[in-house]
Amino acid sequence: MMGPAHSLSGAAAWLGVGAAAAAYGHPMPWPVLVVGALICAGAALAPDLDHKSATISRAFGPLSRGLCEVVDKISYGVYKATRAPRDARRTGGHRTLTHTWLWAVLIGAGSSAIAVTADRWGVLALLFVHLVLAVEGLLWRAARMSSDVLVWLLGATSAWILAGVLDQPGNGSGWLFTAPGQEYLWLGLPIVLGALVHDIGDALTVSGCPILWPLPIAGKRWYPIGPPKMMRFRAGSWVELKVLMPVFMLLGGVGGASALGFF
Repeated sequence: MMGPAHSLSGAAAWLGVGAAAAAYGHPMPWPVLVVGALICAGAALAPDLDHKSATISRAFGPLSRGLCEVVDKISYGVYKATRAPRDARRTGGHRTLTHTWLWAVLIGAGSSAIAVTADRWGVLALLFVHLVLAVEGLLWRAARMSSDVLVWLLGATSAWILAGVLDQPGNGSGWLFTAPGQEYLWLGLPIVLGALVHDIGDALTVSGCPILWPLPIAGKRWYPIGPPKMMRFRAGSWVELKVLMPVFMLLGGVGGASALGFF
């Protein structure tokens, strides 16, 4: 899928988690719901770090473009080193390592560790990166028309304000994980969820997605998971733009309203 659809699906997924959390007795304070949805929307772009033409490669200028090239080479190297005889030969690393459940879990765990150990500056860094990505994904038309610096300033300002809101008593710094020293441990959850939602979205396209690597399936280590081919679509097609994106917006609205107790 394309960047806007990935971001919308990420935001909708976290709002759905908010509804489920409320139903099971762990309601999210509204700042956790809002910040989590924005982080998840940004994190849903992150698996495309292995693709130099993706939205994330443009988000932070030369830094993100260089990082995408490095991740592409690492992903390709891992693919070559672990491919089974029935896996296809490739010339690049797109839709390999960063499109797996293992990558999602590791990135989420690493983010939680940063949030807990680096204290406020770690939280601000995580918020800044993912809010910039959320702007690039959810407001992509405006982001393309404005300068990168303006998007970065918006991300930095929003990160500072939202971190201050979360720091207030009862606003969610200790949501779900309540032991001393576990403040903001939950920040890794929307990051894991965003990556997994991205992978599921790509699995719906014609190429599928090797989400379950390194588990062997049908003699392949990098088996492209997906529905029957007749149910798949091409990235950027009318199915994505006219069907899935409106569905994501509807589900996100219902999930958010349920999470906030409106019904």
